[in-house]
Amino acid sequence: MTEETPGFEEKPDVPSGATSEDAGTEAATPSSEEAAAPAGDANETAGLTAQLDQVRTALSERTADLQRLQAEYQNYRRRVERDRVTVKEVAVAGLLSELLPVLDDVGRAREHGELLGGFKSVAESLETVVAKLGLQQFGKEGEPFDPTIHEALMHSYAPDVTETTCVAILQPGYRIGERTIRPARVAVAEPQPGATPAAAKDAKEEQAADEESGGGEEV
Repeated sequence: MTEETPGFEEKPDVPSGATSEDAGTEAATPSSEEAAAPAGDANETAGLTAQLDQVRTALSERTADLQRLQAEYQNYRRRVERDRVTVKEVAVAGLLSELLPVLDDVGRAREHGELLGGFKSVAESLETVVAKLGLQQFGKEGEPFDPTIHEALMHSYAPDVTETTCVAILQPGYRIGERTIRPARVAVAEPQPGATPAAAKDAKEEQAADEESGGGEEV
């Protein structure tokens, strides 16, 4: 009969050189496959984020290119339209410039009371046509002289003017829009040398009062 030694207990086999603490740690450490899975997901997410950033950058560049092309096209359209209008105005101005002597003859005939019969109808039709083309007549007696639209052919001094004034319209001026085809040819008068503006104004008012009082008298 074999005698059992009192107090002896069997223990699990432990590899040589390893303690019981090492065995517990090894059991708690995850396997290599389990550790690689989260790292792989993070790398995949980073790659997708980088691709998304590249797509967004490319989209921004293409959008900027499209906007630039659209702006260039709009500028091109405006430039073409402006050139078209300019060419039309030049062509119309060239045509109407050739008709100005005829319009001058019509105006002189009207002043002398010779615009009668069929000639009157033709003249009025001509004036209607050139007005539809944008031709405008300008130049009136008494308006201040403006060298940009007036051409002075005669010069004199007058005591009743306070500035250089158009006192007679020798030939009316014509324009199309802002384009002057021919300046108004006028006779101008300047204030008397040495005359003060106040004295010239008083003389003009006195002359106007004399004209009004004289116009009311019976002959």
